[in-house]
Amino acid sequence: MSDMLQRIIQSIEKAKEANAVLRVGPELEITGYGCLDHFLETDLYDQAWEVLADIIDSPSCQDILLDIGMPVIHRSVYYNCRVICRNRKILLLRPKMALCQDGNFREGRYFTAWQRPQEYEDHDLPDVIRSLTGQTKVTFGDAVVQTPDVSIGAESCEELFTPDAPHVHMGLDGVEIFTNSSGSHHELRKLSRRIKLIIEATEKSGGVYLYSNQQGCDGDRLYYDGCAMIVVNGEIKAQGSQFSLSDVEVITATIDLDDVQKARYAPSRREQAVRREGAKYHRIELGDKLTSSNLVQAYHHPPTTTQEPKLVCPEEEIALGPACWLWDYLRRSRQSGFFLPLSGGIDSCSTAVIVFSMCREVMKDVQASNEQVIEDVRRVCGQDEKWLPKSPQDICNRIFHTCFMGTSNSSADTRGRAKELADAVGAYHTALEMDPVVSAFVTLFKMVSGGLGLRYKVHGGSQTENLALQNLQARSRMIVSYLLASTLLPLVRGQSSRGGLLVLGSANVDESLRGYLTKYDCSSADLNPIGGISKTDLKRFIAWAEQEFQLPVLASFLDAVPTAELEPTTENYTQSDEADMGCTYAELSDFGRLRKVQRLGPYGQFGKLLALWAGRMTPRQICEKVVFLNRMYGVNRHKMTTITPSYHAEQYSPEDNRFDLRPFLYPPLTWAYEKMKRVVEGIESGGKGQKGVE
Repeated sequence: MSDMLQRIIQSIEKAKEANAVLRVGPELEITGYGCLDHFLETDLYDQAWEVLADIIDSPSCQDILLDIGMPVIHRSVYYNCRVICRNRKILLLRPKMALCQDGNFREGRYFTAWQRPQEYEDHDLPDVIRSLTGQTKVTFGDAVVQTPDVSIGAESCEELFTPDAPHVHMGLDGVEIFTNSSGSHHELRKLSRRIKLIIEATEKSGGVYLYSNQQGCDGDRLYYDGCAMIVVNGEIKAQGSQFSLSDVEVITATIDLDDVQKARYAPSRREQAVRREGAKYHRIELGDKLTSSNLVQAYHHPPTTTQEPKLVCPEEEIALGPACWLWDYLRRSRQSGFFLPLSGGIDSCSTAVIVFSMCREVMKDVQASNEQVIEDVRRVCGQDEKWLPKSPQDICNRIFHTCFMGTSNSSADTRGRAKELADAVGAYHTALEMDPVVSAFVTLFKMVSGGLGLRYKVHGGSQTENLALQNLQARSRMIVSYLLASTLLPLVRGQSSRGGLLVLGSANVDESLRGYLTKYDCSSADLNPIGGISKTDLKRFIAWAEQEFQLPVLASFLDAVPTAELEPTTENYTQSDEADMGCTYAELSDFGRLRKVQRLGPYGQFGKLLALWAGRMTPRQICEKVVFLNRMYGVNRHKMTTITPSYHAEQYSPEDNRFDLRPFLYPPLTWAYEKMKRVVEGIESGGKGQKGVE
């Protein structure tokens, strides 16, 4: 928590330098949002109070109203709280009232929601706070802070997304400023919804909305994508970055509270406020004013002008989100770089380009004199305190290692593309032949099988032999990857003082959904930046990066047919990913969204696809495809139990860690399949004489 303490104090100092009178931090900022089961440890709560004491006692944290996030145990119940304080006094502990429990979130595992609107009670403060503030008790519950000039209420993250959000009731009770402290992670195309809800929070009934969010990798598969905002009456006054390498970012705005009163003039709003039933909010009095009526001061600090929301396209999200996640992971793991098996296909190409994007972002911050990034890049690259990189390629060459692991099944095209891309981004590239390794295993099999050989299917072998030979190549590459990751820097490049390399994987979300990967092959790695991204989005990303990053070589990856190159190519046969999978990547995306996002089982998927795929397939073909996709998902589900930690980016990710919790031993889904078949028979017969058609 020492780093958290320093960053929180730094953010307060930056806010005061900008003449701010109210500072709002992200959710659970003292401990970090991603503590997971550490939130079950009482030590964590004691230490959070100790950090809070250091914050409110710091001379640089006085004369500003602070909204700080931390976990609190109240009457033996664990809560996710906001702590409102000023000048060494705690004013309010406001517990979260709606917990986030879907997708990657499991807040109910650790915390309890405060389900008593507008109710409050006393909380006994720990000794470390009592000795500092002289307080023994503080208000705990759903209350607001009242100064002589403004009312301030807090809500947390998920509460904004609920139909009956607290800011609605607070606004009707006269609260002008709403703070929201969040732990919201990045997901492709998600930010627009978040911005829309923040704008709507004050658009209808007026008010000031201050939104603060975590930013960066908090120790697992998620990247919290910042984008702090200040919104007045539905208009954006300030917006922070969505992706950043900086540890601390502060945005500020000057607002005129009279604008809130003017926005609340509407008769319908006034009538609802007057006839509002139920308890009123308890107001905790703070004697200090937060605003100034001095016109001279107002002249020098006019209200901040409105700006348009800043949104990046999904392709740029892919370029920046995983890149920032990789940088956070690299610098915090104290490793010396990355190793990537670069096959010449679009998946490993995408991973390589994301690493290059990371190096571009690092270079930008170096040029902007970001001291933290400069210190980190020197340490990661093993350089002294005077060294500065000259280009993104300069950074890449020191930390990014690629290897083309070819066999007799590999083509000259893929070999050439891998080398050309590595040269373009500046990676340290090697190439080797895996045939001797594969041959050694085949020889070993002959010894233990009494002389049996293994042949590819195109050479007359069985399907069992064919798969065994493909898996042998894939798994051998994983072993060699880890060998090279641990030896390249100290032994080959002569940099014995530097640590090892993190191995990167390149299985996309669609292939994981279908199970089109070998367990413990090159998909088994330390990290996978594209594991939550669809093939369709990756292609769009590479097309975008070709222009934005000035990498002409990427055009050749887009034109290439996706292939694993694990079988021999003959005059009549060339291996193809989509042919092997028995479906297209577009079909997998449709299946994934129906299964996870729309929460449909096989029968529900079939009903939707009858309309979605009409004209492309007959009802019987659609039925057969749905049965096939669900069967493949079930048969290969066990692979997700060992899948490499992947950057979360897609709503239909099958990642088994905590996002997509399902069995890995599936029975046949006979009941649903039989219902689908009856529907098909009814359609084909025109509905005559069929029972059970729905």
